[in-house]
Amino acid sequence: MKDKIITICWILILALVLAILICPRAQSVFVELTITYPYLMGLIKIGLLGTMGELLGGKIVTGKWKFTGIRLGERFLVWAFLGVVFTAIFPLFSFGTEGILKAGLIPGKGIPIIVAFWKSFFMNMVFAFPMMSFHRLTDTAIEQGGLFRAWNISATFRQIDWDNMFKIVGFACIWFWIPAQVVTFSLPPEFRVMSAALLAIALGIILGVAKKISLKKLQQT
Repeated sequence: MKDKIITICWILILALVLAILICPRAQSVFVELTITYPYLMGLIKIGLLGTMGELLGGKIVTGKWKFTGIRLGERFLVWAFLGVVFTAIFPLFSFGTEGILKAGLIPGKGIPIIVAFWKSFFMNMVFAFPMMSFHRLTDTAIEQGGLFRAWNISATFRQIDWDNMFKIVGFACIWFWIPAQVVTFSLPPEFRVMSAALLAIALGIILGVAKKISLKKLQQT
């Protein structure tokens, strides 16, 4: 019963976020806040929805919602930090790609869908996998005792199932993230971090599936 209530609450929070984006009055407030406080809004959006995605990923692994013993606050801080990073990353790849398009180094200048594709392509080929690897590194550190302690980064790095990361998470950069971010880069700039926040739920699912497969392999050895 408790699990069902949590599922309903999770869906309601997501529905509320979507309602804010659809309702004209709420949307105008959202856009104004995003333009005025870009980093704070990035922190809140990715922090909230990224954590929701991670909780969903945990449910995929265990079959149940889990809040205790997982250092939820630390996980939120990691997502919040990524929200700040995303706020700068989207303009970085957007303006950078427009620069090389203008210079004629790649084709498609003036064709919106192709411009969006190139922005997504470069962001995913350069940034996506390192970002997801960073998340897995911090996730592993949190599981082993928390972020706020003296922990060996190289030892934690070696404990990650990199074969699984490349096969599932890395390959997802091509089949899922490039098309998804084409949609993101087709949106007005003030909506891009929110799109990334919604996609963070998908990231939680992908990382959760990868983790589940990794745990199964570990149990079989």
